[in-house]
Amino acid sequence: MTTPGPSKLKRTVWYVILFIPFFVAIWVPLFNRIEPSIYGIPFFYWFQFVLIIVAAIVTGLAYLAKI
Repeated sequence: MTTPGPSKLKRTVWYVILFIPFFVAIWVPLFNRIEPSIYGIPFFYWFQFVLIIVAAIVTGLAYLAKI
């Protein structure tokens, strides 16, 4: 017997959630600034590092959801 896969709605929701970090990463005017800086690191740089971590977490959650 085969186990049923995730429903189409569940997959669509995860695809939208996976698209959010991608959309934020390509929307440069959102993070194209210097302030606020953390320990002298401009916003432009630390935001991208945080975005990498968030995207990895979202991808991991989608993988665990087995979409």
